[in-house]
Amino acid sequence: MSLISVAYYRNPGAYDPHIFHIFFYVTRLPLAILTAGAFAMLVSAFVFARFSFGYFVAFYSYTMVLSYIWLNNFTDLNYDHRLAGFSAAAAAIAFMLPTLLISTPIRQVYALSGQAFDRLLVGILLLSAATVVAGATYSFRLVGVEDIYQFRDKIQSPVQLNYLIGIVSSALLPFAFAGFLARKANWRAMAALFLMLCLYPVTLTKLALFAPFWLVGIFILSRLFEARTAVILSLLLPMSAMLLLAAMLGEKAALPISVVNFRMIAVPAVAMDVYSDFFTRQPLTHFCQITLLKPFMNCPYQEMLAVVMEREYKLGNFNASLFAVEGIASVGFYLAPVAVLACGFIVAIGSRVSASLPPPFIMISGAVLPQVLLNVPLSTVLLTHGAGLLFLLWYITPRSIFSEESQPA
Repeated sequence: MSLISVAYYRNPGAYDPHIFHIFFYVTRLPLAILTAGAFAMLVSAFVFARFSFGYFVAFYSYTMVLSYIWLNNFTDLNYDHRLAGFSAAAAAIAFMLPTLLISTPIRQVYALSGQAFDRLLVGILLLSAATVVAGATYSFRLVGVEDIYQFRDKIQSPVQLNYLIGIVSSALLPFAFAGFLARKANWRAMAALFLMLCLYPVTLTKLALFAPFWLVGIFILSRLFEARTAVILSLLLPMSAMLLLAAMLGEKAALPISVVNFRMIAVPAVAMDVYSDFFTRQPLTHFCQITLLKPFMNCPYQEMLAVVMEREYKLGNFNASLFAVEGIASVGFYLAPVAVLACGFIVAIGSRVSASLPPPFIMISGAVLPQVLLNVPLSTVLLTHGAGLLFLLWYITPRSIFSEESQPA
């Protein structure tokens, strides 16, 4: 229903689904139900698997691939849709195997003391505040969500600062927010949210604007529901709320639908569609898109793939998930499941280093990464968005602080 609504509603101030190759035809509905319904049977795996960080990422990735298999029946892009659909399904299965099954904890050789952990959280706040101030010296503009694309491409700031902003917003501040909540330092937790919000006029990204509200939502869900249920509701509730709004307001609901059902659910699947079309006709990257490898390889693309996609499809700087980049773009349809399986083992490292932490702490501190992984390659998430650093922070987090009767206020 969400994808049908995305294909139906259009608004000049929000989005036009046809530009993104999103369509719906009643004549193709039986085939769409058959293919998506067959893939949907994999959802039973989430009933039996235990919660972990990998579970969180796997459910979001499963939803993305399910959406792609649905949209694959209606797109107007011309490539081998049957092969692409089977490849996507096989890649999803390959990814779910390690992310759902591997969650045994790694022995903690080193852990911070409670006092050192508190100092670490304060240090993250100070570093984040300095990052916001530094970013504001290059760009600071308060504009509405619908106007950000007019100004975002004009932002020019040092590469090192861009890396730091990505790490702070995706990994460090969510970790600090979860840590302060665990230590019952509520005012400092609010300060972490405020700093995340301050990154919006600096970066003009929807992630910076909505991330604080997303973290609060994940926090509430983690307190009210068991972790696996909370993961599912984190997608189901906002998506269903927008469908209800659409039923009440019709075309007037196009803007909120563009933020949730379109941007959050459909666009990552559209990226798989676009990358499937492009790399059917153009040379594969063989992982040369990774910055560390590009100087040592003969790469057919000297620019970032997002820029290449913008020039080809005029959809903006179109980043994509590991399924599209490490999978389709790097090795093609046949080997994509193998590459995605390797990515699944890397994500499983996060499950192992956080396995002995309380599920609510894992959900809150890692809340931004599943969203980022839907839109950014894994290699970029590990470095530019700080996933690798977050894995390290999980590893050294003292488990004792979650059982202490008296915690700092």
